[in-house]
Amino acid sequence: MSEPVVLERLGTVRRITLNRPERLNTFDDATHERLAALLDAIAADGEARALLIAGAGRAFSAGQDLDAVKGEGDLGAVLERGWNPLIRRLAAFPMPTVAAVHGVAAGAGLALALACDIVLAARSAKLLLAFNRIGLVPDSGASWQLARLLGPARARGLAMLGETLTGEQAEAWGLIWRAVEDAALAEEALAVANCCADGPTAALIATRQLIADATTRSLAEALARETEAQRRAGRGNEYAEGLAAFLAKRAPNFAKLPRTEGTPA
Repeated sequence: MSEPVVLERLGTVRRITLNRPERLNTFDDATHERLAALLDAIAADGEARALLIAGAGRAFSAGQDLDAVKGEGDLGAVLERGWNPLIRRLAAFPMPTVAAVHGVAAGAGLALALACDIVLAARSAKLLLAFNRIGLVPDSGASWQLARLLGPARARGLAMLGETLTGEQAEAWGLIWRAVEDAALAEEALAVANCCADGPTAALIATRQLIADATTRSLAEALARETEAQRRAGRGNEYAEGLAAFLAKRAPNFAKLPRTEGTPA
């Protein structure tokens, strides 16, 4: 029996592939457990510098396997033991994260993609929530992501009507970073992950946090947080390497620095 999630080591990129194609890569408890274990291993891998998440077969992920929760009396418990820890883990993952979306990304599967730092999608990909079709509400951070990324009007429309966006429409709306030709998705996503892996990890993680905090803070608070983050970055090895490379008119080699030594804690 094949694993529900597969890990590949591609240089300093770690690619995780959701591997239940016969179920459109929906999640059951075993899938959550396997993915959690792999994320633990990647976070502890000193050579890993970027995470890429993709799906096998015809879909990225159609979210929760509903057959696996038939008879479940408390759907909130399903979220608390699986989806919520996963989304929180990705939001604080110690390296940049990239999602490569093809086929269907629905419900919590779409929320999983949006929890990554950078999302690429095939032009023909189908992104939707569809919770309304089964009498449920958006979960796994989907309502939070859509409201922040699209604004309340479009978020309400997508969530309450269950309409589908193609990858191309998702790019035009600002929901994702980029839509690419279907045949080029895997190559383009790996190129983006490699670009992140070659970058200044600590500075990129600090950038993620500044942007995540931006919509809930005043300009004065944002300026103060940027100042403190820049102070830490300016004392770190990544800035020393970047400045030395700039002055020497060469490309910086951030990858030579241990991932945990980019800036002081």
